[in-house]
Amino acid sequence: MPHYVLYQRDDCHLCDQALAVLAEARLPEPESVFIDGDAALEARYGVRVPVLRDMARDAELDWPFDLQALDRWRA
Repeated sequence: MPHYVLYQRDDCHLCDQALAVLAEARLPEPESVFIDGDAALEARYGVRVPVLRDMARDAELDWPFDLQALDRWRA
């Protein structure tokens, strides 16, 4: 099971920005889950993407986030 999941949409520039922040933070590469076409995921994450989920802690971080917010969330 991946440690992190990034819920995102196809052709989402905010999702690209989130991936850049995660790379800058040297976070292990998250599993990408695209919510497009999945009614349940669209209902849950539709207006919130990108959303980073820590599977071990069952915690989510909504966009926008930067390195500082990511560090606080991970602590």
